Order: sequence, then structure tokens, then C-alpha cells
Amino acid sequence: MNLHEFQAKQLFSKYGIATPHGQAVTNGAQARQVAEQLGGHRWVVKAQVHTGGRGKAGGVKLVDTLDAVADAAYDMIGQNLVTHQTTAQGLPIHQVLVEQPSDIQRELYLAVLVDRVSERVVFMVSAQGGMDIETVAAQTPDAILNLIVDPVVGLQPYQCRRAAFFLGLTGNTFKQLQTVMQGLYRLFTENDVSLVEINPLVVTGHDELLAVDAKLNLDDNALFRHSELAAMFDPTQEDDAEVIAQKFGLNYITLEGEVACMVNGAGLAMATMDLIQKEGGQPANFLDVGGGTTADRVAEAFKLILSDNKVKSILVNIFGGIVRCDLIAQGIIHAAKDVGLTLPVVVRLEGTNAELGRELLANSGMNLHVAQDLTDAARQAVAASKE
Repeated sequence: MNLHEFQAKQLFSKYGIATPHGQAVTNGAQARQVAEQLGGHRWVVKAQVHTGGRGKAGGVKLVDTLDAVADAAYDMIGQNLVTHQTTAQGLPIHQVLVEQPSDIQRELYLAVLVDRVSERVVFMVSAQGGMDIETVAAQTPDAILNLIVDPVVGLQPYQCRRAAFFLGLTGNTFKQLQTVMQGLYRLFTENDVSLVEINPLVVTGHDELLAVDAKLNLDDNALFRHSELAAMFDPTQEDDAEVIAQKFGLNYITLEGEVACMVNGAGLAMATMDLIQKEGGQPANFLDVGGGTTADRVAEAFKLILSDNKVKSILVNIFGGIVRCDLIAQGIIHAAKDVGLTLPVVVRLEGTNAELGRELLANSGMNLHVAQDLTDAARQAVAASKE
């Protein structure tokens, strides 16, 4: 789950990480009021959407008058922001963050993430802040320092000092970096975070460190422990079908193809998608209905699939281990009738009572095609999508 920038900064403040003074608002009048309260002669208005590259896409504006603050907020709110990380439709802007500008002397990069290779929490540090870290890693990998944290002892002071020396910090900022890194590590572990990124972390003219931007991703599997963070979820920033899928315990991701998949098991779903591509098609989604598949869950899965108008055929690939294949077949038939399914559906069943399940499908009188194996199923589904 992603947090908005202003939400991440609220969390930063609880862990002693300094951020610019500001407030999120939902209209131009509120933006002007906040700017007046902040004082000064310049302000930054930032669109709150779950994507990077906002500045290049017009989602960050530096303005010099109170009227310009209100106008910038008015121009952004209600629009969709399209960046290199979004789809062509972009993401809706429902609120903006109004902040005081920062006296930036240097821009640094600091992130904490889970490294799957080392199976550890890792700090990534670079003096090339303000740039895409992927570009830095590709062009100048030596500009990034990776610090692996032992979970038994946690982040150590010598690692913070090593990062400070690597960044060329001195004086007050040298000491502050340890406070920032220790705060980030506590934030990361106590809130089950999967990624936190500050880009840039700036050195101000007053020799202080300030988190000008903030990106924070939470581990969905641990949200049951953090109800206050789960309440920050913004469904408008997610695909509608994916939000609905979460309500019914379905793992669903929208893709760009034309062959929809309905599978029980994430690994089997990945293999199914690979075979569709091998046979010359493109998967329209990733959809794992889970091991304890029921008729109701299958019906909701069909509804999700049919909400995508790109879909031309459907491949159902079910292994009947926990539940019997004949019950799965009955669920598919009932669900197809309930949703008025007209698209061709290719079904591959394997496991307990698989033969009985295939007979029920074949005798259903509906547009349901039984496949004997997964390769055959993928070939039929791709062919059906092209007819």
C-alpha cells in the first residue's frame, strides 16, 4: 500500500525527521489560507498522487503570490496527472500539498528497503539526489552506497558515520544524518514498511537536513497490525478492479492483453501467463482466486474480468486440491449464467474429481471449452481471442 507524500511526512515527524512546513488541502481557498498561515513570499504547491516524476509533468509549482497559490491548486485539483510512471489516463488529483520552499544547497538521496538477495534491510545512499536512482545505478553505480543492516543488532552508529563520510557531510549535518537514519530504521521496522525513499534529502543554507520529498510503501500483509495506517488507503489512486478484488479476497492486477486468466495459486497463475505469451497471446490480467475457491468467488472473478473491455477470451486454470473439481465446475457454470457470460471460456481442471468436472462443463450447453492440459488450454484461449 502506498502513502501520499503528506501522509509519509506526517509519519516522518513522529520519528524526528525534519520536513518543510506545509499542509494538504482540497481546494484553492484552503490553499491560499494555508499559504497565509505559513507566511513568506514564495510557496510550493505539489499534487498528491501515487507516482514519481510529478515535477516534470507539471505536478509541482513554485509560486510567488497568494493568488498564484490558489490558482495552482485550482488548476491541479480535479485533473489527472500523467507521468512516465502512470498509464495514459494518469492519476486523479484530489488534494495538493502547500509548503514553504527550502533553501537548497545540496541534494542527497536516502532510501531504506528490503533486499531479497541478502534477506536484509538495506540503506541506499547517494550524493546524486534529485535524480532517478535507476539512472544513477545504471550510469554511475559507484555513486551509490549500500549498507546492509543485521536484524539482530539493528542499524549501527558506525554505518551512519560511514554514510556521512560517503556523502561528504561535515559539522551539524554529519550528526543529523545519524538521527535521520536511526529514525528511518525505527519507522521502517515498527510500521512494517517495504520501501521508504527521500529524494531529495537536502542540505539547507542553515546547515540542516530536510526531507523535501517522501515516498513510503507499506507491506499489505502486515496492515492488520496498523489500522491507523490502513485507514490512509486512497482507492482513487488504484485500479478500480483491483480495489474491488481486495474486498473479495482476490489477487488481481490489470494488464494490457486480451486473454483473461482465472487461476488458483500465484505460481500457477504466473506459469499460465507465460504459456499464453508462448502461444502468441497477451494476458489481460493476473488473477489468483486462492486455494479455497467457491462459486461466489468465481462469480466475482468473472465480473472483474468482464469489466475489462479488452478481454476477448478467458482461460480458467484450476487445480482441485483443497476443493473438488466437480464443485469448481458447478461454480463456473453457475457463475457464467449469473453474469451472462458470452465470451469463449477455456477451462483446464486437474486434481480431485477432475474427470467429473470436465464432463459437467462439456455438458453445460454453454460456451465453455474443456482442455486436457495447460498447453492445450493456452493454445485454445489464444486462438479464441483472435477469432
